[in-house]
Amino acid sequence: MIYMTNIYDMTRDELIAWLETKNVKSFKAIQIYEWLYVHRVKTFDEMTNLKKEFIDELKNNYTIDQLSIKKREESETALKYLFELKDQNLIEAVVMKHDYGISVCVSSQIGCNMGCAFCESGRLKKVRDLLPGEIIGQLLAIEENSGLKINSVVIMGIGEPFDNYDNIIRFLNIVNDAKGMAIGARHITVSTSGIVPKIKEFSEFPLQINLAISLHAPNDEIRNRIMKINKVYNIDTLMSAIREYSTKTNRRVTIEYVMLKGINDSKECAYELVDLLKGMNVYVNLIPYNETSHLEFEKSSTKKKDEFFEILNKNGITVTVRREFGGGISAACGQLRANEVER
Repeated sequence: MIYMTNIYDMTRDELIAWLETKNVKSFKAIQIYEWLYVHRVKTFDEMTNLKKEFIDELKNNYTIDQLSIKKREESETALKYLFELKDQNLIEAVVMKHDYGISVCVSSQIGCNMGCAFCESGRLKKVRDLLPGEIIGQLLAIEENSGLKINSVVIMGIGEPFDNYDNIIRFLNIVNDAKGMAIGARHITVSTSGIVPKIKEFSEFPLQINLAISLHAPNDEIRNRIMKINKVYNIDTLMSAIREYSTKTNRRVTIEYVMLKGINDSKECAYELVDLLKGMNVYVNLIPYNETSHLEFEKSSTKKKDEFFEILNKNGITVTVRREFGGGISAACGQLRANEVER
């Protein structure tokens, strides 16, 4: 069987390079992108301003593959989708309804090898990386199914984005392309658990994409317990990479901090976090934990969360608390997929 590339995997520059091999003018790439991302066609035959001979050439080289929605759950503030891929693997994405617009958290891998102790999506090991078209496909399927217009994208679903670096970079170019989904760079966030070499590489990426670091602990002792990656890149190494990134890009980095009862939510942890981050170009996003029956962790109390917030705030650390989404649905990242896979 001859494998053909999903055309959604192609950046516009890659399409232009292919067109050059066929002696076809580069503006055809714009026409193709407009059919895919503006008109949202599902077949090449719908591209009515292209000649039949060229459409046949497209058919001989590419497919137009879309994701199949296997399950959808809905609450007042969120939608959660379980998608089935061509190879029958499952991934998920979450739509979050904010006052300022619609944000979608997409997956970057099938499963995850980072093994963070509190994370549902890490319980099921990585099967493979997602291709750019499978990531962009999550957004296209959501817009078609929900009728919502996506305003911002977070790559923080199942998987470690920087463990799938090249495909993520291609996805970012597609989703930001003015002829693609045209989502502004500053409305896109990539989250990493702290793969230091890739943070350094990402500092060279020309688009002004936001970077978020899943820190979740103020010291190595706690982080070693809950995040295996800390044994490879400890907190000092990670902080050094963040400073280097901020200096090079002049962009502020988001520090993600999931509040875990009795683990990382003490006043002592808050003061340690202040000392760790003082003077850095960062802000902290405190995240209420989504509890799951598969893991023993619990969410911090409102009192603990408020105390933690006040300590950071009073000591000059910019801090926000993420609004809770997904009440009444399988809110934990990877939970919907895990429930389906483990049946």
